[in-house]
Amino acid sequence: MPDRLSQERIVDPVLTNLAIGYTNAEFVAEVLFPTVSVDKEGGKIPKFGKEHFKIYRTLRAIRAKSNRIYSEAPNTIPYACDEHDLEEPIDYREKAESMFPIEAAATFRVTEGVQLGREKAAADLAQDAANYDASHVETLTGTDQWTDYENSNPITVVDDAKETIRQTIGRRPNVMVIGASTFKALKEHLKLLEKIKYSQKGVLTVDLLKVIFDIPTVAVGEAIYMDDDGTVYDIWGDVCILAYVPQRKPNERTPYEPAYGYTLRRKGYPFVDRYDQQKKLTIIRYTDNYAIKIVGADAAFLIKDTNA
Repeated sequence: MPDRLSQERIVDPVLTNLAIGYTNAEFVAEVLFPTVSVDKEGGKIPKFGKEHFKIYRTLRAIRAKSNRIYSEAPNTIPYACDEHDLEEPIDYREKAESMFPIEAAATFRVTEGVQLGREKAAADLAQDAANYDASHVETLTGTDQWTDYENSNPITVVDDAKETIRQTIGRRPNVMVIGASTFKALKEHLKLLEKIKYSQKGVLTVDLLKVIFDIPTVAVGEAIYMDDDGTVYDIWGDVCILAYVPQRKPNERTPYEPAYGYTLRRKGYPFVDRYDQQKKLTIIRYTDNYAIKIVGADAAFLIKDTNA
């Protein structure tokens, strides 16, 4: 018997466009794991190493054969996208009495709910030291912690981490993601304030951090989540993550370009659909289908506090 409910579901292009256009400045997962489209829910994508930095013999003499290379079978990573959705019911009486676009408001709520889960999953992946080579992790202790404003030196630590990445993959990191507590410590750090004391702003901002650390993109993870007991936690801890991520427009991205990580999203997602229940409820539902993957761990460096 066909699923009658599925036949009554209608993808809403207006609400879908609202959901796709929705952004939350507190979410930074896209900075480290930009979204790329994939045709199927499961498959394999390349795992990037150092082979694309190999120097080949390219000089060719007159009438000589061309210099042929034989690429090795690429290492791959399996992926399997999972479906994530949330829905919210709207009573026909609520809709009739509402003073604001109630369906749009419901769309934002279910969209944010799913995206918050994606943010948490990306943060857990990026903040896990086990996902990095030991030489790409630095745990700050004692006077090296950035809350020791007089003795620690964030500039030196970040510069060393950038150089480690460059020596490993041949490219410098172009993105930095820091937790809210890390940003607070950097804003009060004497060595950084010394760098900006002659600036007009006089207050350390994200834009000034880009200049000080020479990183094109700096993002602060401000998002929080609440557990079942009502306790609130930061999604991004006291960390600083440096990574190389290709800076391309969404329609130009491909999982075959070397990067730290990607969010693999099934084509056609996300979308918002609606369906009716008992003629009195309209259900607004947001659905996404994705997998978050680290595809080039050597392209990143994790700086963490002892408590992170």
